[in-house]
Amino acid sequence: MGFLFGGRAKGGGLALVGDIGGTNARFGLVDLSAARPEVSDATGYQCRDFASAADAVRTYLRERGVKRVPAAAAIAVAGPVENGAIRFTNNDWSLSEAGLREMGFGAARLLNDYAALALAAPLLQGEDVRRIGAPDAEPGNRTIAVLGPGTGFGVSAVARDDRGEAILATEGGHIAFAPVDEVEIEVLRRLAAKYGRVSVERILSGPGIVDLHRALLAVDGRESVLADPAEITRRALSGDPECRRTLERFCAILGSVAGDFALAYGARGGVYVAGGIPPIVIDVLASSAFRKRFEDKGRFAAYLAQIPTRVILRPHAALLGAADAARSLVGAG
Repeated sequence: MGFLFGGRAKGGGLALVGDIGGTNARFGLVDLSAARPEVSDATGYQCRDFASAADAVRTYLRERGVKRVPAAAAIAVAGPVENGAIRFTNNDWSLSEAGLREMGFGAARLLNDYAALALAAPLLQGEDVRRIGAPDAEPGNRTIAVLGPGTGFGVSAVARDDRGEAILATEGGHIAFAPVDEVEIEVLRRLAAKYGRVSVERILSGPGIVDLHRALLAVDGRESVLADPAEITRRALSGDPECRRTLERFCAILGSVAGDFALAYGARGGVYVAGGIPPIVIDVLASSAFRKRFEDKGRFAAYLAQIPTRVILRPHAALLGAADAARSLVGAG
């Protein structure tokens, strides 16, 4: 892969990879001498159980019996990395590349979690993904987009052509929501009254499921007593008609947004749908209007019809992207 990093470790060996969010921290190990990046010994922790990210890293290495600090560390983080450092918004942790080097890693890199997913996407195969609609074409050297709903809404891309590639980590989840029918116009009105500006993330996220459910009921002159996105999702999958309507509308809006980003990036290599929610609702997503809305772009409908959409099913795929980053960090592969 052509992802460039500053500083290089002195040779191969092991690398630590990680994926740290506001709630969970996951780590794994990568053999840098292997021909293909693969993550072993993946282990997850609750962030609240540690005073700092460094404590979590030390605990993982100790529990895995790693007596010598690995040659490199590449850790995906939920948020923007500025000057090689991040301060997490949902806990008191902070982490920096300089701090990792002080712990003994020969080289270190922090990268946005969706940048890591963008690195992982071309490496996914077989049961790692599920295709929804369109030809199952290989990405080749064409641009791909990665996006998805979870606690928030993440967006990234791999821009590439015959001359090379570059990873784009963005804040695309904060673009404005664009309704496509009267129901969504009413949803927008209600959310605008609550938030002012309504971004995509206000709907396509865990908290967004709750707001969407309440707004849809409000359009019918009713109120919702549900405040847990997991409960709304569970009820939807169990056949509750009101919750099912919310989930299907969620999937339809996701399709529209995915199509918009496919156009914006020229993602003819495909759009990969990531995040914690899509794998849970994969069967509803596949039978919903997701793909129809993805392609419903007027004069560019034929353009979108040729772009594959794939849902990432592989658990902790960001670790695989971090593994690829670690290999680039030490000049392997």
